[in-house]
Amino acid sequence: MELQVKELLARLGGTDILRGVSMQAGSDEFIGIIGPNGSGKSTLLKCIYRVLQPTGGAVYLDGKSLTDYSFRESARRIAVLAQHNYYNFDFSVQEVVLMGRSPHKKPLEGDNAQDLQIVRESLELVGMSAFRERSFSTLSGGEQQRVILARALAQQTPCLVLDEPTNHMDIQYQLQLMDIVKGLKRTVISAVHDLNLAAMYCTRIYVMKAGKVVASGTPEAVLTPTLIREVYEVEAEVFRDRNGLLRILYYPSERGKDSCEEVGNSDLPAGQ
Repeated sequence: MELQVKELLARLGGTDILRGVSMQAGSDEFIGIIGPNGSGKSTLLKCIYRVLQPTGGAVYLDGKSLTDYSFRESARRIAVLAQHNYYNFDFSVQEVVLMGRSPHKKPLEGDNAQDLQIVRESLELVGMSAFRERSFSTLSGGEQQRVILARALAQQTPCLVLDEPTNHMDIQYQLQLMDIVKGLKRTVISAVHDLNLAAMYCTRIYVMKAGKVVASGTPEAVLTPTLIREVYEVEAEVFRDRNGLLRILYYPSERGKDSCEEVGNSDLPAGQ
């Protein structure tokens, strides 16, 4: 599936949050959206998955305006893993994941054996099979994120939208989640807080600042010390590790960098 955003505008509370944002995601691409807090990443994603109505511009799915799809039709094409997931009722994990089947059901149609099989497979993929009968509200934040990913997988859409999906997760599960998503061979659009994760998993990156896209391209082309300094206001070193992976080290300032080097070059005995 191909998704295109053209000159998107969003105004909330009298403030322009998105100011002419354009981007595109091709079939099976993993697109990363990066930028500092308040740059408009989440607002952009909410316009794509139709929680917010943009004040201008348009979103297209396979060349057709998003507004020409019913909400049910677009939910069959785009699944969402949002930052925050609150439920006022005491749903079990299985019940939460079954919600992902709703776009494929007729009104009042019950769950069938195929739905339950899809739920089991989705929970197994994210390593949460043993939690199927647990109350969703009793899970940790990271466990809840994995269950919500299972719900998105159960939706069986060609596109996934993820809003900082690794929040609240231990490092092991951050990498596991990103590996799962990368291996799905679907169009993925994800806001990513950790630039090292963006470098490892994204095929292309869009950089946002103050409601605009200020750069785009491959991770190697985009994640440069100069851009990181201009967008995040920190010093950074970008290099490839022994496995060929792009890595980023941060320094709060030139003074901070010098201090780190002094500590690294000190004559402290080993282990101190």
